[in-house]
Amino acid sequence: MGHGHVVIEISREHLTERLRAVASKDKAALRDVYALTSAKLFGICLRILVTREEAEDVLQEVYINVWHRADTFDPARASPITWLATIARNRAIDRLRSIGPRLNDRPLEDEFDIADSAPGALEQMEQSEDQARLRTCLDRLEPRIRDSIREAFFGGQTYDALARAADMPSGTMKTWIRRGLLSLRECLES
Repeated sequence: MGHGHVVIEISREHLTERLRAVASKDKAALRDVYALTSAKLFGICLRILVTREEAEDVLQEVYINVWHRADTFDPARASPITWLATIARNRAIDRLRSIGPRLNDRPLEDEFDIADSAPGALEQMEQSEDQARLRTCLDRLEPRIRDSIREAFFGGQTYDALARAADMPSGTMKTWIRRGLLSLRECLES
C-alpha cells in the first residue's frame, strides 16, 4: 500500500505560510506545498483529463505555475487550496481542449479509480463546494448529453459502448461529449 493513504492534517495558515515562502523562491517550501497538495490536485486533473499520463503532465505544469505565480496568491481572496485547485482545474481544462480531437476509445474506469483518502481538513474545505457546483453545471446540460458524460466519466463506459446504446455513430457520441465538456467548463468557470 505504501504511504499513499496517510491523511496529512493541514491548516490553512500553514499552507498560506508555505506559499509565501514559495513566492520568495524557497524550493523546500515548494516541495512542502507539493507534498501537502499533490494528491488532491492530481485528483482534480485526473477527473478532468482522461489518462493518468496527461494528468501527471498537467500536475507538473501546475507546480511550475505555482513557482512562478506564488506571489500573486492573496489569502484574503481565496483559501490556498481553492487557489491551487483553480490553477489545476484551469490547466487541466486547457489541456483537455488541446487534446479534445484525440480522445480515444477505451475503458475509462481505471483512470477514475483514484481512492480519495479519508477527507482531511484539506479535502473537506473544497469537496462539497466543488461537487455542488459540478452538479449544478451538469444539470444545465441537455439530459442525454449529461447522462452520456456521467456514463463515460463515472460509469466507465467507452465512447463505442455509449454510441451503441444510443444507436448513433461513435464519432457523434464523441462530439456530443466534447461539446458537453466544453459547456461544463464554461459553467464551472463562470
